[in-house]
Amino acid sequence: MTSNIGIIIRREYLERVSKKSFIITTLFMPVFMLLLSAAPALIMSLNTSGSKNIMVIDESGKILPQLENDETVRFTSTALPLDSLMGREDLDGILVIDKQIISKPEMLRLYTRDAASTELTGNIENQVERIVERERIESYNIADLSKILEEVKVNVTLPTSRITDENEATESSTILSTVMGMVMTFILYMFLMMYGQMVMTSIIEEKNNRVLEIMVSSVKPSHLMMGKIIGVGLVAVTQVILWGLLLSIISSFVMPAILPDTMATDIAAYNAGNLDAASAANNIEMVQMFSALGSIGYIIGLFGYMLLFLIGGFLFYAAINAAFGSAVDNIQDAGQLQMFVVLPIIIGLVFGISVVNDPSSPLAIWMSFIPFTSPMVMMTRIPFGIPVWEIIVSLVILYASFIATVWIAAKIYRVGIFMYGKKPNLKELIRWARYK
Repeated sequence: MTSNIGIIIRREYLERVSKKSFIITTLFMPVFMLLLSAAPALIMSLNTSGSKNIMVIDESGKILPQLENDETVRFTSTALPLDSLMGREDLDGILVIDKQIISKPEMLRLYTRDAASTELTGNIENQVERIVERERIESYNIADLSKILEEVKVNVTLPTSRITDENEATESSTILSTVMGMVMTFILYMFLMMYGQMVMTSIIEEKNNRVLEIMVSSVKPSHLMMGKIIGVGLVAVTQVILWGLLLSIISSFVMPAILPDTMATDIAAYNAGNLDAASAANNIEMVQMFSALGSIGYIIGLFGYMLLFLIGGFLFYAAINAAFGSAVDNIQDAGQLQMFVVLPIIIGLVFGISVVNDPSSPLAIWMSFIPFTSPMVMMTRIPFGIPVWEIIVSLVILYASFIATVWIAAKIYRVGIFMYGKKPNLKELIRWARYK
Protein backbone atom coordinates (compact mmCIF):
# COMPACT_ATOMS: atom_id res chain seq x y z
CA MET A 1 0.00 0.00 0.00
CA THR A 2 2.68 2.44 1.10
CA SER A 3 4.93 1.36 -1.78
CA ASN A 4 2.15 2.04 -4.27
CA ILE A 5 1.72 5.59 -2.98
CA GLY A 6 5.50 6.03 -3.13
CA ILE A 7 5.55 4.93 -6.76
CA ILE A 8 2.83 7.44 -7.63
CA ILE A 9 4.60 10.23 -5.75
CA ARG A 10 7.91 9.46 -7.44
CA ARG A 11 6.30 9.35 -10.88
CA GLU A 12 4.46 12.65 -10.44
CA TYR A 13 7.56 14.32 -8.97
CA LEU A 14 10.19 13.12 -11.45
CA GLU A 15 7.93 13.72 -14.43
CA ARG A 16 7.77 17.44 -13.58
CA VAL A 17 11.18 18.30 -12.12
CA SER A 18 12.92 16.74 -15.12
CA LYS A 19 11.22 19.11 -17.55
CA LYS A 20 13.29 21.93 -19.03
CA SER A 21 10.60 24.45 -18.16
CA PHE A 22 10.94 23.62 -14.44
CA ILE A 23 14.74 23.92 -14.52
CA ILE A 24 14.66 27.20 -16.45
CA THR A 25 12.04 28.87 -14.26
CA THR A 26 13.73 27.68 -11.07
CA LEU A 27 17.17 28.97 -12.02
CA PHE A 28 16.24 32.19 -13.74
CA MET A 29 13.18 33.38 -11.81
CA PRO A 30 15.21 34.89 -8.88
CA VAL A 31 17.48 36.60 -11.40
CA PHE A 32 14.43 37.81 -13.32
CA MET A 33 12.90 39.18 -10.10
CA LEU A 34 16.15 41.02 -9.33
CA LEU A 35 16.27 42.48 -12.84
CA LEU A 36 12.60 43.38 -12.62
CA SER A 37 13.22 45.37 -9.43
CA ALA A 38 16.02 47.26 -11.21
CA ALA A 39 14.02 47.71 -14.42
CA PRO A 40 12.44 51.10 -13.53
CA ALA A 41 15.87 52.67 -12.94
CA LEU A 42 17.22 51.09 -16.12
CA ILE A 43 14.27 52.28 -18.19
CA MET A 44 14.61 55.78 -16.80
CA SER A 45 18.29 55.86 -17.69
CA LEU A 46 17.60 54.67 -21.24
CA ASN A 47 14.55 56.88 -21.70
CA THR A 48 16.48 60.13 -21.86
CA SER A 49 15.79 62.34 -24.85
CA GLY A 50 18.72 64.75 -24.36
CA SER A 51 18.71 68.40 -23.43
CA LYS A 52 15.67 70.47 -24.40
CA ASN A 53 16.09 73.95 -25.83
CA ILE A 54 13.45 76.17 -24.19
CA MET A 55 13.00 79.79 -25.26
CA VAL A 56 11.76 81.96 -22.36
CA ILE A 57 9.56 85.04 -22.58
CA ASP A 58 9.82 86.49 -19.06
CA GLU A 59 7.53 89.47 -18.69
CA SER A 60 8.35 89.77 -14.98
CA GLY A 61 12.11 89.89 -15.46
CA LYS A 62 12.63 88.02 -12.18
CA ILE A 63 12.35 84.34 -13.06
CA LEU A 64 14.62 83.83 -16.07
CA PRO A 65 17.84 85.12 -14.45
CA GLN A 66 17.46 82.49 -11.73
CA LEU A 67 16.55 79.52 -13.94
CA GLU A 68 19.34 76.93 -14.01
CA ASN A 69 20.38 74.88 -17.02
CA ASP A 70 21.17 71.19 -16.61
CA GLU A 71 21.51 68.04 -18.71
CA THR A 72 17.76 67.93 -19.38
CA VAL A 73 16.90 71.54 -20.23
CA ARG A 74 18.60 74.70 -21.48
CA PHE A 75 16.86 78.07 -21.10
CA THR A 76 17.41 80.94 -23.55
CA SER A 77 16.11 84.49 -23.21
CA THR A 78 14.26 86.15 -26.07
CA ALA A 79 12.52 89.44 -26.72
CA LEU A 80 10.59 88.12 -29.71
CA PRO A 81 6.80 87.76 -29.44
CA LEU A 82 5.18 84.37 -29.04
CA ASP A 83 3.64 84.38 -32.52
CA SER A 84 7.00 84.70 -34.25
CA LEU A 85 8.50 81.88 -32.19
CA MET A 86 5.70 79.43 -32.97
CA GLY A 87 7.05 78.70 -36.44
CA ARG A 88 10.62 77.89 -35.37
CA GLU A 89 11.28 74.16 -35.61
CA ASP A 90 14.65 74.37 -33.88
CA LEU A 91 12.95 75.05 -30.54
CA ASP A 92 11.73 72.29 -28.24
CA GLY A 93 9.48 74.63 -26.30
CA ILE A 94 8.50 78.17 -25.41
CA LEU A 95 8.00 79.15 -21.77
CA VAL A 96 5.86 82.25 -21.24
CA ILE A 97 6.03 83.82 -17.77
CA ASP A 98 3.46 86.50 -16.86
CA LYS A 99 4.51 89.69 -15.11
CA GLN A 100 2.26 88.76 -12.15
CA ILE A 101 4.01 85.44 -11.59
CA ILE A 102 5.10 86.32 -8.03
CA SER A 103 1.54 86.94 -6.81
CA LYS A 104 -0.05 84.44 -9.18
CA PRO A 105 2.29 81.46 -9.63
CA GLU A 106 -0.14 79.80 -12.02
CA MET A 107 0.48 82.55 -14.61
CA LEU A 108 2.93 80.64 -16.82
CA ARG A 109 2.55 78.30 -19.76
CA LEU A 110 4.80 75.98 -21.73
CA TYR A 111 4.26 75.54 -25.46
CA THR A 112 5.84 72.46 -27.07
CA ARG A 113 5.74 71.02 -30.56
CA ASP A 114 5.79 67.44 -29.22
CA ALA A 115 4.22 66.07 -26.05
CA ALA A 116 5.96 67.50 -22.97
CA SER A 117 7.59 64.93 -20.70
CA THR A 118 6.86 64.81 -16.99
CA GLU A 119 10.61 65.20 -16.37
CA LEU A 120 10.68 68.51 -18.27
CA THR A 121 7.50 69.96 -16.75
CA GLY A 122 8.55 68.82 -13.28
CA ASN A 123 11.95 70.48 -13.66
CA ILE A 124 10.42 73.81 -14.69
CA GLU A 125 7.72 73.69 -12.02
CA ASN A 126 10.21 72.97 -9.23
CA GLN A 127 12.56 75.74 -10.32
CA VAL A 128 9.78 78.33 -10.67
CA GLU A 129 8.35 77.34 -7.27
CA ARG A 130 11.70 77.85 -5.54
CA ILE A 131 12.28 81.18 -7.27
CA VAL A 132 8.79 82.51 -6.41
CA GLU A 133 9.20 81.42 -2.79
CA ARG A 134 12.60 83.16 -2.64
CA GLU A 135 11.17 86.35 -4.11
CA ARG A 136 8.25 86.33 -1.67
CA ILE A 137 10.59 85.86 1.29
CA GLU A 138 12.76 88.80 0.18
CA SER A 139 9.67 90.99 -0.16
CA TYR A 140 9.24 90.96 3.64
CA ASN A 141 12.55 92.84 4.05
CA ILE A 142 13.50 90.86 7.15
CA ALA A 143 17.22 90.36 7.59
CA ASP A 144 18.37 86.75 7.10
CA LEU A 145 14.75 85.54 6.84
CA SER A 146 15.64 82.93 4.22
CA LYS A 147 18.49 81.66 6.42
CA ILE A 148 16.18 81.48 9.44
CA LEU A 149 13.56 79.52 7.51
CA GLU A 150 16.22 77.15 6.21
CA GLU A 151 17.53 76.53 9.72
CA VAL A 152 14.12 75.75 11.20
CA LYS A 153 13.40 73.10 8.55
CA VAL A 154 13.63 69.57 9.88
CA ASN A 155 13.25 66.09 8.40
CA VAL A 156 12.00 63.55 10.93
CA THR A 157 12.86 59.88 10.39
CA LEU A 158 11.17 57.34 12.63
CA PRO A 159 13.19 54.13 13.08
CA THR A 160 11.00 51.30 14.34
CA SER A 161 11.71 48.46 16.72
CA ARG A 162 9.46 45.56 17.57
CA ILE A 163 9.08 44.29 21.14
CA THR A 164 9.41 40.50 21.10
CA ASP A 165 7.71 38.00 23.39
CA GLU A 166 10.89 38.07 25.51
CA ASN A 167 10.44 41.84 25.99
CA GLU A 168 13.45 42.59 23.82
CA ALA A 169 13.56 45.19 21.07
CA THR A 170 14.51 44.14 17.55
CA GLU A 171 15.05 46.44 14.59
CA SER A 172 12.37 46.41 11.93
CA SER A 173 11.81 48.11 8.60
CA THR A 174 8.30 49.00 7.54
CA ILE A 175 9.32 49.27 3.89
CA LEU A 176 11.05 45.89 3.92
CA SER A 177 8.16 44.23 5.78
CA THR A 178 5.70 45.59 3.24
CA VAL A 179 7.78 44.57 0.23
CA MET A 180 8.60 41.09 1.53
CA GLY A 181 5.00 40.49 2.60
CA MET A 182 3.68 41.48 -0.81
CA VAL A 183 6.28 39.43 -2.69
CA MET A 184 5.68 36.26 -0.67
CA THR A 185 1.91 36.68 -0.92
CA PHE A 186 2.14 36.88 -4.71
CA ILE A 187 4.44 33.84 -4.78
CA LEU A 188 1.95 31.85 -2.72
CA TYR A 189 -0.91 33.03 -4.91
CA MET A 190 0.99 32.00 -8.04
CA PHE A 191 1.94 28.58 -6.63
CA LEU A 192 -1.54 27.76 -5.35
CA MET A 193 -3.09 28.67 -8.68
CA MET A 194 -0.46 27.03 -10.88
CA TYR A 195 0.18 23.79 -9.01
CA GLY A 196 -3.45 23.34 -7.98
CA GLN A 197 -4.40 23.61 -11.64
CA MET A 198 -1.64 21.09 -12.40
CA VAL A 199 -3.27 18.48 -10.14
CA MET A 200 -6.66 18.97 -11.77
CA THR A 201 -5.24 18.86 -15.31
CA SER A 202 -3.26 15.70 -14.62
CA ILE A 203 -6.32 13.87 -13.30
CA ILE A 204 -8.49 14.98 -16.24
CA GLU A 205 -5.90 13.86 -18.79
CA GLU A 206 -5.45 10.45 -17.20
CA LYS A 207 -9.19 10.04 -16.87
CA ASN A 208 -9.69 10.75 -20.58
CA ASN A 209 -6.93 8.26 -21.45
CA ARG A 210 -8.58 5.66 -19.19
CA VAL A 211 -5.28 5.36 -17.32
CA LEU A 212 -7.02 5.83 -13.98
CA GLU A 213 -9.19 2.76 -14.55
CA ILE A 214 -6.04 0.65 -14.87
CA MET A 215 -4.31 2.30 -11.90
CA VAL A 216 -7.21 1.83 -9.49
CA SER A 217 -7.03 -1.91 -10.09
CA SER A 218 -3.85 -2.00 -8.03
CA VAL A 219 -4.21 0.98 -5.72
CA LYS A 220 -7.10 2.54 -3.83
CA PRO A 221 -8.57 5.71 -5.35
CA SER A 222 -7.84 7.66 -2.17
CA HIS A 223 -4.20 6.56 -2.23
CA LEU A 224 -3.96 7.46 -5.89
CA MET A 225 -5.31 10.94 -5.17
CA MET A 226 -2.91 11.47 -2.25
CA GLY A 227 0.02 10.27 -4.34
CA LYS A 228 -0.76 12.83 -7.02
CA ILE A 229 -1.24 15.64 -4.51
CA ILE A 230 1.97 14.89 -2.61
CA GLY A 231 4.00 14.36 -5.79
CA VAL A 232 2.97 17.71 -7.29
CA GLY A 233 3.34 19.37 -3.89
CA LEU A 234 6.94 18.18 -3.62
CA VAL A 235 7.64 19.86 -6.96
CA ALA A 236 6.41 23.18 -5.55
CA VAL A 237 8.42 22.69 -2.35
CA THR A 238 11.56 21.90 -4.34
CA GLN A 239 11.17 25.06 -6.38
CA VAL A 240 10.64 27.25 -3.31
CA ILE A 241 13.66 25.74 -1.53
CA LEU A 242 15.87 26.35 -4.56
CA TRP A 243 14.57 29.91 -4.84
CA GLY A 244 15.34 30.46 -1.16
CA LEU A 245 18.90 29.20 -1.61
CA LEU A 246 19.46 31.34 -4.69
CA LEU A 247 18.05 34.45 -3.03
CA SER A 248 20.21 33.80 0.06
CA ILE A 249 23.29 33.67 -2.17
CA ILE A 250 22.21 36.85 -3.93
CA SER A 251 21.55 38.66 -0.65
CA SER A 252 24.91 37.57 0.81
CA PHE A 253 27.28 38.07 -2.10
CA VAL A 254 25.62 39.88 -4.99
CA MET A 255 23.72 42.62 -3.14
CA PRO A 256 26.74 43.97 -1.18
CA ALA A 257 28.64 44.21 -4.46
CA ILE A 258 25.98 46.26 -6.26
CA LEU A 259 25.26 48.66 -3.38
CA PRO A 260 26.85 52.12 -3.49
CA ASP A 261 29.96 52.44 -1.32
CA THR A 262 28.33 54.97 1.02
CA MET A 263 25.30 52.75 1.58
CA ALA A 264 27.49 49.67 2.12
CA THR A 265 29.58 51.60 4.68
CA ASP A 266 26.48 52.76 6.55
CA ILE A 267 25.05 49.24 6.61
CA ALA A 268 28.29 47.74 7.90
CA ALA A 269 28.53 50.34 10.66
CA TYR A 270 24.86 49.95 11.49
CA ASN A 271 25.15 46.16 11.80
CA ALA A 272 28.25 46.52 13.99
CA GLY A 273 26.44 48.90 16.30
CA ASN A 274 28.91 51.71 15.61
CA LEU A 275 26.41 53.97 13.94
CA ASP A 276 23.31 55.23 15.66
CA ALA A 277 20.06 54.74 13.74
CA ALA A 278 19.30 58.46 14.03
CA SER A 279 22.44 59.36 12.04
CA ALA A 280 22.94 56.22 9.95
CA ALA A 281 22.07 57.77 6.59
CA ASN A 282 19.70 60.13 4.88
CA ASN A 283 17.16 57.33 4.67
CA ILE A 284 17.19 55.08 7.73
CA GLU A 285 14.55 52.80 6.26
CA MET A 286 16.81 51.99 3.31
CA VAL A 287 19.71 51.15 5.63
CA GLN A 288 17.51 48.87 7.74
CA MET A 289 16.01 47.25 4.63
CA PHE A 290 19.31 46.42 2.93
CA SER A 291 20.79 45.34 6.26
CA ALA A 292 17.98 42.78 6.70
CA LEU A 293 18.16 41.63 3.08
CA GLY A 294 21.83 40.89 3.58
CA SER A 295 21.03 38.59 6.51
CA ILE A 296 20.84 34.93 5.52
CA GLY A 297 18.97 34.12 8.73
CA TYR A 298 16.26 36.64 7.91
CA ILE A 299 15.78 35.28 4.36
CA ILE A 300 15.79 31.63 5.48
CA GLY A 301 13.33 32.37 8.31
CA LEU A 302 10.82 33.98 5.95
CA PHE A 303 11.15 31.18 3.40
CA GLY A 304 10.72 28.63 6.19
CA TYR A 305 7.37 30.14 7.13
CA MET A 306 6.42 30.40 3.47
CA LEU A 307 7.16 26.71 3.00
CA LEU A 308 4.86 25.78 5.88
CA PHE A 309 1.98 27.85 4.53
CA LEU A 310 2.71 26.81 0.94
CA ILE A 311 2.52 23.13 1.88
CA GLY A 312 -0.62 23.58 3.95
CA GLY A 313 -2.33 25.84 1.41
CA PHE A 314 -1.41 23.60 -1.49
CA LEU A 315 -2.62 20.44 0.21
CA PHE A 316 -5.88 22.14 1.13
CA TYR A 317 -6.60 23.50 -2.35
CA ALA A 318 -5.09 20.53 -4.23
CA ALA A 319 -7.55 18.18 -2.54
CA ILE A 320 -10.42 20.33 -3.78
CA ASN A 321 -8.88 20.50 -7.27
CA ALA A 322 -8.45 16.72 -7.31
CA ALA A 323 -12.10 16.19 -6.40
CA PHE A 324 -13.30 18.59 -9.10
CA GLY A 325 -10.87 17.15 -11.67
CA SER A 326 -12.17 13.62 -11.11
CA ALA A 327 -15.75 14.75 -11.61
CA VAL A 328 -15.37 16.16 -15.14
CA ASP A 329 -14.14 14.94 -18.52
CA ASN A 330 -12.41 18.06 -19.90
CA ILE A 331 -10.88 21.39 -18.91
CA GLN A 332 -13.88 23.36 -20.18
CA ASP A 333 -16.26 21.61 -17.80
CA ALA A 334 -13.73 22.00 -14.98
CA GLY A 335 -13.80 25.77 -15.41
CA GLN A 336 -17.28 25.98 -13.95
CA LEU A 337 -16.31 24.12 -10.79
CA GLN A 338 -12.88 25.71 -10.51
CA MET A 339 -14.54 29.02 -9.69
CA PHE A 340 -15.05 27.66 -6.17
CA VAL A 341 -11.25 27.23 -5.91
CA VAL A 342 -10.04 30.34 -7.72
CA LEU A 343 -12.36 32.80 -6.00
CA PRO A 344 -11.17 32.10 -2.41
CA ILE A 345 -7.53 32.36 -3.52
CA ILE A 346 -8.19 35.72 -5.16
CA ILE A 347 -10.05 36.90 -2.06
CA GLY A 348 -7.06 35.84 0.03
CA LEU A 349 -4.74 37.83 -2.22
CA VAL A 350 -6.96 40.92 -2.01
CA PHE A 351 -7.16 40.73 1.78
CA GLY A 352 -3.42 40.04 1.95
CA ILE A 353 -2.73 43.28 0.11
CA SER A 354 -5.25 45.26 2.19
CA VAL A 355 -3.91 44.21 5.62
CA VAL A 356 -0.52 45.79 4.89
CA ASN A 357 -1.84 49.08 6.27
CA ASP A 358 -2.63 47.48 9.64
CA PRO A 359 -1.29 43.91 10.03
CA SER A 360 -2.64 43.66 13.60
CA SER A 361 -6.22 44.70 12.88
CA PRO A 362 -9.06 42.36 13.94
CA LEU A 363 -9.88 41.73 10.27
CA ALA A 364 -6.29 40.73 9.52
CA ILE A 365 -6.19 38.36 12.49
CA TRP A 366 -9.47 36.63 11.64
CA MET A 367 -8.60 36.30 7.95
CA SER A 368 -5.33 34.69 9.07
CA PHE A 369 -7.27 31.87 10.75
CA ILE A 370 -9.69 31.09 7.90
CA PRO A 371 -8.01 28.31 5.86
CA PHE A 372 -9.25 29.64 2.52
CA THR A 373 -7.38 32.93 3.01
CA SER A 374 -4.83 32.24 5.76
CA PRO A 375 -1.81 31.36 3.53
CA MET A 376 -1.81 34.70 1.68
CA VAL A 377 -2.93 36.91 4.58
CA MET A 378 -0.54 35.36 7.09
CA MET A 379 2.45 35.65 4.77
CA THR A 380 1.70 39.35 4.40
CA ARG A 381 1.68 39.78 8.18
CA ILE A 382 4.66 37.62 9.20
CA PRO A 383 7.39 40.08 8.06
CA PHE A 384 5.87 42.68 10.40
CA GLY A 385 6.70 40.52 13.42
CA ILE A 386 3.33 39.21 14.59
CA PRO A 387 3.03 37.00 17.72
CA VAL A 388 4.21 33.41 17.23
CA TRP A 389 1.02 31.97 18.72
CA GLU A 390 -1.02 33.44 15.84
CA ILE A 391 1.22 31.68 13.32
CA ILE A 392 0.91 28.38 15.19
CA VAL A 393 -2.88 28.63 15.47
CA SER A 394 -3.17 29.51 11.79
CA LEU A 395 -1.02 26.53 10.78
CA VAL A 396 -2.95 24.12 13.02
CA ILE A 397 -6.29 25.25 11.56
CA LEU A 398 -4.92 25.09 8.00
CA TYR A 399 -3.54 21.55 8.30
CA ALA A 400 -6.60 20.33 10.21
CA SER A 401 -8.77 21.76 7.42
CA PHE A 402 -6.66 19.87 4.89
CA ILE A 403 -7.31 16.58 6.70
CA ALA A 404 -11.05 17.24 6.67
CA THR A 405 -10.99 18.39 3.06
CA VAL A 406 -8.98 15.44 1.78
CA TRP A 407 -11.38 13.04 3.53
CA ILE A 408 -14.32 14.61 1.69
CA ALA A 409 -12.40 14.94 -1.56
CA ALA A 410 -11.42 11.25 -1.47
CA LYS A 411 -15.09 10.26 -1.39
CA ILE A 412 -15.85 12.44 -4.40
CA TYR A 413 -12.73 11.22 -6.17
CA ARG A 414 -13.57 7.51 -5.87
CA VAL A 415 -16.94 8.11 -7.55
CA GLY A 416 -15.89 10.82 -10.02
CA ILE A 417 -13.09 8.91 -11.76
CA PHE A 418 -15.62 6.39 -13.07
CA MET A 419 -18.12 9.01 -14.28
CA TYR A 420 -18.06 9.94 -17.97
CA GLY A 421 -20.19 12.13 -20.21
CA LYS A 422 -21.82 14.03 -17.38
CA LYS A 423 -21.40 17.52 -16.01
CA PRO A 424 -21.98 17.26 -12.28
CA ASN A 425 -23.15 20.25 -10.32
CA LEU A 426 -22.29 21.15 -6.76
CA LYS A 427 -25.37 19.35 -5.43
CA GLU A 428 -24.26 16.07 -7.04
CA LEU A 429 -20.75 16.43 -5.64
CA ILE A 430 -22.22 16.78 -2.16
CA ARG A 431 -24.26 13.63 -2.76
CA TRP A 432 -21.12 11.77 -3.87
CA ALA A 433 -19.33 12.90 -0.71
CA ARG A 434 -22.09 11.29 1.39
CA TYR A 435 -21.72 7.88 -0.21
CA LYS A 436 -20.41 5.23 2.16
